[in-house]
Amino acid sequence: MLVVMEKGIPEKTIQACINAIEKRGYTARPIPGGDRVSIGILHNTGSVDAAHFLGLDGVKEVIPVTKPYKLVSREFKQENTRIKVGDAVFGDGSLPVIAGPCAVESLEQVLSIAGSVKKAGALLFRGGAFKPRTSPYSFQGLEKKGLEFLAAVREETGLPVVTEVMDVENFDIVEQYADVVQIGTRNMQNFSLLKRAGKSDKPVILKRGMSATLQEWLMAAEYIMAEGNNDVILCERGVRTFVRHSRNTLDLSVVPAAKKESHLPIIVDPSHAAGVRDQVISLALASAALGADGVMIEVHNKPEEAMSDGAQSLYPDQFISVMDKMNAIHQIVEQK
Repeated sequence: MLVVMEKGIPEKTIQACINAIEKRGYTARPIPGGDRVSIGILHNTGSVDAAHFLGLDGVKEVIPVTKPYKLVSREFKQENTRIKVGDAVFGDGSLPVIAGPCAVESLEQVLSIAGSVKKAGALLFRGGAFKPRTSPYSFQGLEKKGLEFLAAVREETGLPVVTEVMDVENFDIVEQYADVVQIGTRNMQNFSLLKRAGKSDKPVILKRGMSATLQEWLMAAEYIMAEGNNDVILCERGVRTFVRHSRNTLDLSVVPAAKKESHLPIIVDPSHAAGVRDQVISLALASAALGADGVMIEVHNKPEEAMSDGAQSLYPDQFISVMDKMNAIHQIVEQK
């Protein structure tokens, strides 16, 4: 249930309403809006009697929430959530781009790539220090040394860094070095990890599970927000289907569907969907045309020597071309 307050009421009136909600054994979650505050009622085991709150001072209306996910839904918050990271804002109608290699391999490698993608217009740098791989014999990442290299990228270029966390045990150290923490597709329903991310003060990119429905994905985001972290960015990266012409099938239709259901920003990762370089380019342009809140693209200075996902990584000159085209498409879409 959502308690909507009148415009311009004082903080003490809002607090009095929160106290009244919690006195009845519920959890109250204030949700700042554009010109008024709403208060979500959580952890109720049954229906909530609206009459308990309609007569409180400052209450405009009480709205039942029908979705199983509460905090992430449009019913709880009509306005788009905007998440600022460095010079990028996710959810404000712009198209910030996150770029970098799949895996951090060396300091020289990440500094070279970071310089290239920043010059092309990327606003955040991505790179995996801990790598969840299908095979236990594949490169697993440089771990802490990789995080140190990412910190050097931030210091050298000013770009905020995004990296994946694989488990609760390593969350503290990833949180220490990263500006944005990524939860990958294999961990979308790792509920203990989601809860730990909810206690973080860092924005979280939550990738869609490889076979997850939209509702399952939003419920995973709910786990994070229920613990107190409101800065969640959804990331579509393709789902597993029967096709063989690409690694996964990029579900572009989920972007407008997610925007209808949730106020959270949603970005697209065409690299992990395609698995091959040529398709990444087309899918990135389609993401810009679709109205995504950002794009994440893998770029490598020497893809043929990459220790992870070289086949889907763009060359720096290809990334420059893609950025120019995406920006042009985005400007056309925004004019409509």
